[in-house]
Amino acid sequence: MTLNARLTALLLLCLLVFNANAQEGEAQYNARCASCHENPDPETNTHAPARSDMVRFTTNSIYAAMINGLMSVQATGISDPDMRAIASFLTGAEVEDLALEVTANMCESNPPMGNPALSVAWNGWGPDVRNARYVDAGITADTIPGLRLKWAYGLPGEGQARGQAAVMAGRLFVGNGAGALYSLDAESGCTYWTYLPRSGIRSAVSIAPYRYEDGRDGYAAYFVDAQANAYAVNAQNGEVLWVRKIDDHPTIRGTGAVTVHKGRVYVPMSAVGEESTSANPDYACCTFRGSVSSLDAQTGDLIWKYYTVPEPMPRGVSSTGVQLFGPAGVGIWSAPTVDDDRGLLYVATGNAYADPDPGTSDAVIAIDMATGEGVWVNQLMPLDVWIMGCNDEANANCPEDVGPDFDFSASPLLTTTPSGRELLVVPQKSGMAFALDPNNQGELVWQYRAGPGSPVGGVWGAAAGDGKAYVAVGGYIFTEGGGIHGIDLETGQRDWFTPPQDLLCSQGPGCSATQSAAVTAVPGAVFSGSADGGMRAYDAETGDVLWVFNANRSFDTVNGVEANGGSFDGPGPVIAGNMMYILSGNAGFVGRPGNVLLAFSIEED
Repeated sequence: MTLNARLTALLLLCLLVFNANAQEGEAQYNARCASCHENPDPETNTHAPARSDMVRFTTNSIYAAMINGLMSVQATGISDPDMRAIASFLTGAEVEDLALEVTANMCESNPPMGNPALSVAWNGWGPDVRNARYVDAGITADTIPGLRLKWAYGLPGEGQARGQAAVMAGRLFVGNGAGALYSLDAESGCTYWTYLPRSGIRSAVSIAPYRYEDGRDGYAAYFVDAQANAYAVNAQNGEVLWVRKIDDHPTIRGTGAVTVHKGRVYVPMSAVGEESTSANPDYACCTFRGSVSSLDAQTGDLIWKYYTVPEPMPRGVSSTGVQLFGPAGVGIWSAPTVDDDRGLLYVATGNAYADPDPGTSDAVIAIDMATGEGVWVNQLMPLDVWIMGCNDEANANCPEDVGPDFDFSASPLLTTTPSGRELLVVPQKSGMAFALDPNNQGELVWQYRAGPGSPVGGVWGAAAGDGKAYVAVGGYIFTEGGGIHGIDLETGQRDWFTPPQDLLCSQGPGCSATQSAAVTAVPGAVFSGSADGGMRAYDAETGDVLWVFNANRSFDTVNGVEANGGSFDGPGPVIAGNMMYILSGNAGFVGRPGNVLLAFSIEED
């Protein structure tokens, strides 16, 4: 047989194998997935993308969702080959074996880390534990016109870039949802090391002092993975120091970033998977409890654990005779905020999953940092008990009154007004933003209508500075999202509103003007990313657009990984000195995938 004949035969064999896999994938999809994803009702199945929309996802991201992501519970009992076949059927491509460990463009040396306190930094979800996302050192409104892309870094296998970077002592730490943590040189983008955790990383990393076993002082990188494992990793070389499993509920989801403060690691927990699983009347709804755990930063030992709901109790049976439980739900999607003066930790919560209403859903909760005891709760939207698929009256899992699913997905930010008054400010999926009084049990000071609200698309973070709160308008499906508000911190009145800008993406699935991503403020300006692939800077006094970067393209990367930009959602810009770092790509329920970390610097024209 000639060489050409052998190649032709091999190609035909590959096509036959792929076609067989596609047929098996279609059968598995029809049996296990079609009931939710085949022409979903937008009023009752808001969190399930239609099959026609899933072609924009990468094959690996769909596979990862079944392995350890949003669909892991629904995929229980499906073999690994069948999960791969389903993903291939939906996208027309095979699942790739990923090379997550970066080996190209390694840093020539790995000198000892300097003292982070002596250099500009962004540590965790915000530049500090108050989570106000305001940086008064480096980039300002006057220097923004000089921002230029300096380098790009590709995240292998990523499609929903959520692992917001931290910058400390000249090093950058960024997580990959496909399952990796990378340490880079913040200036050049060369790679110091790769660490591969047990699951993907959807949240920010925090760096804090750590004393090694030999008595030396150093630093550790702290984070949580998607499967509720908390980690301490040697920030110098990527060696694991400890790992602790926070929760073993089958639908657990590590989404909010950890907060590290004075030798303690505060780990929030959510579990969106139970919301969708509960649409099945054969499921014993519901048993997940949102929580925040306090760990010893040196050992990982549990100090205390605060649950947002009491232990779920039997509450009747489903239409198929399955025992039901409640209350349940009330996850924490965002990083806890530290109030050092009052000794309090603040968390914002999501909706409940089962009756009765626990009184802690869609709330801001203050917790004593020393004891883990609840100090006060301000429930800003009662009776938000919601699960997916509650159009079927025969499904006894559904609450008596179905709520709107208006979680808090942003951290409460702690800020000070020009008159010296401290406030907690937090936006909600409802389209509202609230200011609470930390001196008076979280009493409501003002509320502001920023947008119409939507059950789909979290509002991931506001910012505060220059006497204003900055709240972007998120939301998909039911609303025309997009735009950003400048709100007077003292009064809660509008200073300005800038409507959504002309779309930078081509019309089609995932192209939207919504601005759900967290915003970041600097003196005189605020940055806000959009699902249209645009990162924009706005004047803090007028709301005028000062600068735009269009991420809708492929990028040459310093680590040689193929990468492209997409929607901005979830994390916001990280600013340290004259550098800014942004993650682009969001292939979740909505948005367009991407897998790139972009680094900008101020350059003279």
